[in-house]
Amino acid sequence: MIETMKMVHVVTTVSRKRELLKGLKDLGLLHIAEKKQASAAAAKRFQDLAKLSSELQEYAPKKEKNAKKAESGVGGNASGTAASAAQTGADSAPVLEGEELENLLESAAKAIEDKRSLTEDMQAATAEAEKLAPWGNFDPDQVRELTKLGYDLHFYRVDGPIWDAIQKDEKITAIRLASVEKAVTIATIGSLPQGMAANEFVLPAKGLSGLKEELEEDRKKIADCETILRKAALYEDAIHKEMIRAQNAEDDSAAERTAASDEKLVWISGYIPEADLDQFRAKAKEESWAYAIDDVAKDDEAIPTKLRYNKVTRLISPIYKILGILPGYRETDISLWFLLFFALFFAMIIGDGGYGLLILLFTIGLAAKKKKMTTPIYLLLVLSITTIVWGAITGTWFGMESAMKVPFLKALVLPGFANYPEYFGVTAAAQQNNIMKFSFTIGAIQMEIGSLIAVKKKIGEKDLSFVSDIGWMITIVSMYLLSLYLVLGEKLTLGPIGIGVLIGFILVVLFSGMSPDASFAEGLKAGLGGAFTSFLNTISCFGNVMSYIRLFAVGMAGLAIAQSFNNMAAGLAHGPLIIVAIVVVIIGHAINIVMCFLSVIVHGIRLNVLEFSGQVGLEWTGIAYDPFRKQDQLRD
Repeated sequence: MIETMKMVHVVTTVSRKRELLKGLKDLGLLHIAEKKQASAAAAKRFQDLAKLSSELQEYAPKKEKNAKKAESGVGGNASGTAASAAQTGADSAPVLEGEELENLLESAAKAIEDKRSLTEDMQAATAEAEKLAPWGNFDPDQVRELTKLGYDLHFYRVDGPIWDAIQKDEKITAIRLASVEKAVTIATIGSLPQGMAANEFVLPAKGLSGLKEELEEDRKKIADCETILRKAALYEDAIHKEMIRAQNAEDDSAAERTAASDEKLVWISGYIPEADLDQFRAKAKEESWAYAIDDVAKDDEAIPTKLRYNKVTRLISPIYKILGILPGYRETDISLWFLLFFALFFAMIIGDGGYGLLILLFTIGLAAKKKKMTTPIYLLLVLSITTIVWGAITGTWFGMESAMKVPFLKALVLPGFANYPEYFGVTAAAQQNNIMKFSFTIGAIQMEIGSLIAVKKKIGEKDLSFVSDIGWMITIVSMYLLSLYLVLGEKLTLGPIGIGVLIGFILVVLFSGMSPDASFAEGLKAGLGGAFTSFLNTISCFGNVMSYIRLFAVGMAGLAIAQSFNNMAAGLAHGPLIIVAIVVVIIGHAINIVMCFLSVIVHGIRLNVLEFSGQVGLEWTGIAYDPFRKQDQLRD
């Protein structure tokens, strides 16, 4: 359920501006409207801390029960309290605050910058050494000394004919040196005449020995920087807390800059859920605020969405969070339907009861480790159980045909859905047709439900375009029957199907342009104007119904892969090679499980977010309700 929002305007005197903002933050209900950016300094502080924290992840110690105790001091700046705090070790995070924390942050930031600069210097020195290596190890300073004595030495690489020409030219004083990279190498007094094809060797600032010394010195300096960073990484919790403080300071700055004022009064506006208004009124009375509460404007596109979950629909919230999707304020909450269909799609795509058991065991282990049941854990429990049920119905246990020789497992199978149909007197073709028909049926049902949701919503809004959604319901049924006729070869009469498509198309064209704000004639004109688009959408509807065949195809692909690895292992399961066979089975099924999970993301979620949501008219345009409040953790 999407909670109803109200627009709230809060007013107080200018002298109480800070008290107003503090009170609203303590209340934690006002989603500030048209919030301005925080000050550059506040934003930069948080960004710098976030960047530093990310950089320090590379140097963080492994979290073990008996981790090494933190060493005191960072870059020579943290001591005293920091020294004793560091001795608390990894089990109890070191505490660092105030000036000592600032010294830590400054030292770590400098170490990161120094390491980056030194790394670039090393790369340049390494490239220079590689370029200089063919010329051998010499001291460029000695050559420069000769220049000071009047010997203007230059070094070149030339080809044979040019060297011959140089030898014949009495004006050029040159000697041949040892070849460099198989080229004729010479030294001359003075430069060669312009136009002569020669590749001059520019004397470097340092020779090979000097470059090697420079590289070694840079390595030591980088090691020193890494020592500082490893010590700083021990204070991960302290830095994390400072990031939260900086995030709160950034929020405070944004709120302060957003609050408008004149000579006497200061005010700020935002959205509060209607269900929380009594709490707001009590706080306003306590703080002596003046306020006004209005309905949100019809044309307001910035209204935040707050979903109110129940115990069941809350299970889908981790998926919303992972995908970063949220219905718009004026859209429909489909959380329950999303969860139900997603669980079914997950089970059909994973398709294996054995894999479901592994997911269940993993979930139980995760719950034992965390020592509490979280929403993601409950979701995994539901998904694992639905997968086990589907695997039992289809008789699929780690892709092993031998599972059907176990009476209990065989008794759980629905013969028409059995992946090993020969054990039930069913042909393979009939079994595949049954699964495909089930996939099309699920797709048609889901899309019909989506259209029904749209009809219900529009009737409540007195929007006549609900008739076009009824047209889509007729079209979906017709396209479903057409799919059965074309793909499964079911004996159906095409005439009624065609009439259904035509009726649905006419209703969509005539009523899709209707809206509460337009007259019937205006809506009719808009619908007729979009007739070609409606025609394309009708064709697309057939594709949408057909797209549910992926539930069958992906599930069968997973089974085929599991069977392939089982067959590979069976061919090796003789004598000493049985160890190899076990490895093949473990790795093969692990790969298959990963691929199945990827398929869930690509296919299972797509059917909900695109096909189903499209029928509902849901575009996932929601702005998350984010009230001004004290944060105790970092935002995602």
